Amino acid sequence: MEETLEKTIGQIVADDYRSAAVFEKFGIDFCCNGNRGIDQACGEKGLDADKLRKELDVALTDAPAETTDYKSWPLDLLADYIEKKHHRYVEERIPVLKQYLNKINKVHGARHPELGEIHDLFVASARELAMHMKKEELVLFPYIRKMVKVKQNGEKLDEPGFGTVKNPIQTMMHEHDNEGERFRQIERLSSDYTPPQDACNTYKVAFALLKEFQDDLHLHIHLENNILFPKAEEMECQLKA
Repeated sequence: MEETLEKTIGQIVADDYRSAAVFEKFGIDFCCNGNRGIDQACGEKGLDADKLRKELDVALTDAPAETTDYKSWPLDLLADYIEKKHHRYVEERIPVLKQYLNKINKVHGARHPELGEIHDLFVASARELAMHMKKEELVLFPYIRKMVKVKQNGEKLDEPGFGTVKNPIQTMMHEHDNEGERFRQIERLSSDYTPPQDACNTYKVAFALLKEFQDDLHLHIHLENNILFPKAEEMECQLKA
């Protein structure tokens, strides 16, 4: 697969989201650390880059592409989708997961002390994500929608109070990195979300929901880091030219 040699992992996943499953299988972060190439990412983890490329080749050629082409969406539509789909999911899931994690920590924490750490990490993540999403909803996304309208109407773009869209984007990406690291710790502490032999049904459901939450967060961050943010920077440059 020659075209993967020059592309970053984030670009590969942005071009075809089926590739995400392969990177997930190899334990390679395609959202927060998507700015690396395959060789670099594999080298850092001691993985066989050729083997990964072969699996990518199979994943992208054997099955028909049934994934959504987010790259073709207008930026205001993509911002709306992220807010209504992923932000809403986070807001709805956080209280449910807090309740489950608190319960299993109280019941099983003595035998499984890692549950206390998982609980604390998730509570911290929930707090940070709530603030993070509000900043996007109140500052960054409205500016992106404004740029789209300015471009459609052929108007002049007024400079925002934050100077350039790159400034809030850098902040958002830094916060994405923090949450990515937090969930890598949760993943490690939970043995890749594998409940122990003595786990009750609540324990199993909690881990399944945590895994689902992480998967949604990966797509959420990917859509922003690898598609929305670069395109927003590109649009601002065009409007200021």
